Amino acid sequence: MTTRRLTVAQALVEFLAHQYTERDGQRHRLINATWGIFGHGNVAGLGQALLEAGQDTMPYLQGRNEQSMVHAAVGFARQSNRLAAQAVTTSIGPGATNLVTGAALATVNRLPVLLLPGDIFTTRPADPVLQQLEVPYAGDVSVNDALRPVSRYFDRVVRPEALIPAALAAMRVLSDPAETGAVTLAMPQDVQAEAFDWPEEFFADRVWRVRRPVPEAAETEAAARAIRAARRPLVVAGGGVHHSEAEGALRAFADATGIPVASTQAGKGSLRYDHPADIGGIGHTGTAVADDLARTADLIIGVGTRYSDFTTASATLFAHPDVRFLNLNITGFDAHKLSATTLVADARAGLEALTAELAGHRVDTTYEAEYRTGKARWERRVDAAYAAEDDSVRPSQPQVLGALDTVVGDDDVVINAAGSLPGDLHKLWRARSPRQYHLEYGYSCMGYEIPGAIGVRLAAPDRPVWALVGDGTYLMMPTEIVTAVQEGININVVLLQNHGYASIGGLSETTGAERFGTAYRFRSADGTYTGDPLPVDLAANAASLGMDVLRARTVAELREALAAARASDRPTCVYVETETGDTVSGAPDAQAWWDVPVAETATRPAAVKAREEYDRHAAGRRRHL
Repeated sequence: MTTRRLTVAQALVEFLAHQYTERDGQRHRLINATWGIFGHGNVAGLGQALLEAGQDTMPYLQGRNEQSMVHAAVGFARQSNRLAAQAVTTSIGPGATNLVTGAALATVNRLPVLLLPGDIFTTRPADPVLQQLEVPYAGDVSVNDALRPVSRYFDRVVRPEALIPAALAAMRVLSDPAETGAVTLAMPQDVQAEAFDWPEEFFADRVWRVRRPVPEAAETEAAARAIRAARRPLVVAGGGVHHSEAEGALRAFADATGIPVASTQAGKGSLRYDHPADIGGIGHTGTAVADDLARTADLIIGVGTRYSDFTTASATLFAHPDVRFLNLNITGFDAHKLSATTLVADARAGLEALTAELAGHRVDTTYEAEYRTGKARWERRVDAAYAAEDDSVRPSQPQVLGALDTVVGDDDVVINAAGSLPGDLHKLWRARSPRQYHLEYGYSCMGYEIPGAIGVRLAAPDRPVWALVGDGTYLMMPTEIVTAVQEGININVVLLQNHGYASIGGLSETTGAERFGTAYRFRSADGTYTGDPLPVDLAANAASLGMDVLRARTVAELREALAAARASDRPTCVYVETETGDTVSGAPDAQAWWDVPVAETATRPAAVKAREEYDRHAAGRRRHL
């Protein structure tokens, strides 16, 4: 047997360089690049290995924060339809634990990322080492074990020869659409640097075929019977539509059957916004037409969705007494939710099979007329929210979106994750192409937007990318701006200053907490944060990190700044202070409930009133059995 003598870290890098995915005859490199911040635990292992391998073998990307690096890798994977991923390596201690939030985000969203945290010595020549967590009851536990519950696969490589099965298992999970998420290989620092004679077969090109499982005939027939029997069916399109590139199949299904299509945050853009069957977002942040139809639907057809509480309005939305569910999903775990009739298959294959099985079937014309009328009515509400009667005034947040709507083209990608923007975007944004709308709302992680935009731009270098960021999110994690400047990745950041946590402020008000602790202001005499706004200049901060910055004070200036940013070949920030409070151009209110428990006993009138409202909504919850 021919062997090659390499360290464990060198062998891992060489192995990763030869891994590929293949779907529909198209091959992609599975691990496209490795992000890394080096310290003791990976500097002499994976750091040296990446240096020795060179950029052609394994491209290296320098990050500023470990969590941010995972976010960038997740953005890359999503834009790549999960067919390509990136790795992230860190030192031991805080470098490793900083991965946890990013890992949870990846796993919640079913997106592949390979995590390679450094770990403590296996041989324990000194115990404890710097940054080691000592656990009195277990000698084999390190901080990396915090990654176990947020990883789809976890292994600790305690011997050189253990790398072979661990690495193969990691690739299997990363490339499996039914299993994928964060994959962690904990790498003890002494093992990384240890040499071993590796079989050459370990470094041969290996292709991991990404399955498109077709539905069983019996399941397809049962699903078609359920659809034919329904008078008011409704499709709920989730992120699985995009991951399987099933947008064309969904469009063909809607064209043939006339069944309306609502979308989750992850599924928005599954149909172009102006398709007659597209009725927009569903759930707490959904449109009025989608939520009204959901309340009266007798069959919900979930395609690639995991039914989060925002989608179901905390189990209050699907109110028809005889409503039933039909779920098409590649994972049995998600397909069986809500006691559904199941179609366990790839989204594209399943939709194609259903369309063929339903040949000649179409919903009643009165139902089509109803939802098309509702769609037109909602579009007029979008127009009103986007419009500005006076271009010389400070814009509202929806008017910022309206200005951006006039600038973007079909190829642009709009990225957001947290705050009040996800609700406005889900209700109002007019998605023009399948990957234009990029909302990370499974974990809704503040700080995702800027590194996520970098990952998207790396995956799609020819597409303009916009990170929409509120001041709260910006202050969480702006540091990857430095990475964008360093690498010449010309992302556009639209930075909205509204002086606090606007989304949570609104939620706090509706739950009786009176916006406590949600404003960025000086303390008043009573100790609350109700004084003057803080004199923080976020635009100056972005400029200090190397971005070009355009300040927009009015709607007219905003349109000009957005157009200039899109035309620029440098990372550019458009800074705008938005009008706050209720205005005629504000976003429509929530069209469905969301369950956030309210204090059951309280003396303050706001909390008492909020509890009464909570009890009224909670009475509508149901279990679909």
